Amino acid sequence: MTVLRTPGGLSLRFRPRALVVGAGCALLAAGLGVLAIAGGDYPMSPADVLRTLTGGGTPAEEFIIHELRLPRLVTALLVGAALALAGAVFQSLVRNPLGSPDMLGFTQGASTGALVVVVLGGSSLALSGAAVASGLATGLLVYALVARTGVHGYRLVLVGIGLNAILTGINGYLLTRAPLMDAARAVLWLTGSLDGRGWSDATPLLVVLAVLTPLVLLGCGPALRMMEMGDDTAAALGVPVRRLRLVLLGAAVLLVAFAAAAAGPVSFVALTAPHVARRLTRSPGPNLLPAMCVGATLLVGADLLGQRVFADHQLPAGAITGAVGGAYLVWLLAVERRAGRL
Repeated sequence: MTVLRTPGGLSLRFRPRALVVGAGCALLAAGLGVLAIAGGDYPMSPADVLRTLTGGGTPAEEFIIHELRLPRLVTALLVGAALALAGAVFQSLVRNPLGSPDMLGFTQGASTGALVVVVLGGSSLALSGAAVASGLATGLLVYALVARTGVHGYRLVLVGIGLNAILTGINGYLLTRAPLMDAARAVLWLTGSLDGRGWSDATPLLVVLAVLTPLVLLGCGPALRMMEMGDDTAAALGVPVRRLRLVLLGAAVLLVAFAAAAAGPVSFVALTAPHVARRLTRSPGPNLLPAMCVGATLLVGADLLGQRVFADHQLPAGAITGAVGGAYLVWLLAVERRAGRL
C-alpha cells in the first residue's frame, strides 16, 4: 500500500496494483464501447466513431451515435458499475462470497414492482418508479428479518434465497395475468436488456451514482474494511457499526433498484465483478473502485457479444451475463465446498 501525503497534512492510501487494474478495465470498457457503437445496421469504423464523438461527424453519424447508440453504451457502463459496487458492498457486509443482490432477492423484488405496473398497464416511467420502490421495500423486509441476529453470515443468504424464491413465484403469477403483448415485453425486461435505452434511462442512475459513489468509496470505504474484521473489533476502533451498516445497505439497495429500473434485473454482474476484481488486484477487502470498473467492462462486453453472436438476432445482455455468471457460481460453490465453508 502506498501513502500519498498532501502539504495540508492529509494522507491518501492506495494500492498501485488496484489503480492499474481499474485503469486497465476502464480502457478495455472504452475500447469495447467503441466497437459496440461502430456496429449495427449502419456500420461505422472505430475512426469514424471517435471523429463523431469529438464533433467531426456528419449529421447522420451525429444522430445515430448521440441519440441511438451512445445512450445504450452509457446505460451499460452505469448499470455494470452500480451492480458491481452494490455486490462488493453486500459481500463485504455479510462477509460471505455469495452475498449479492441476485442471491438475496433484491433484483427479484425490483422486478415484482415492475410487473405490477405491466399488469395494470402503466407507463415506462411508472415501471421504473415501481421497480425502485419495490426494490427498497424488499431491502427493508430482508433487513427486518435478519436485524435481530446481525446482517452477516449465512443466515442473511438463506433468508435472501427464501425470499428470492417467493418473489420468483409471485413474478411468474403476475406474468400469467398480463396481456400477451405486455407479458412479452415484461419477459424481455426481466431478462435484462439494453435494447432501445435512451438518455432518460441513463440519467436517473447517473445521478444516483454521482451521489452514492463518493459516499461509499470515500465516506464509508475505510470503515467498511474495518468491519470485515468483525463488529466488535470495528466498534473498538471507533466505527459506528450499526449506523454505517444501515447507510451502506441503503446505498447498495438504491444502486440495485435504479440499475434494475434502467436495464431490468441483469443477473450475476453483482456477484461476479467483485470476485474478479479481488483476484486481479490480489488484495483483500472490498476493492470497491476496481469492482466498479470490472462490472462496467463485463456488461459492455456482454452487450457487445449479444449484438454480434448471431447475425440476424440480438441476445439480451442479461442472457449473456446469466450464462457466464451461472457457470462462475457453480465454480465458486465448488471452491467454497473444497475449502470447508459449505
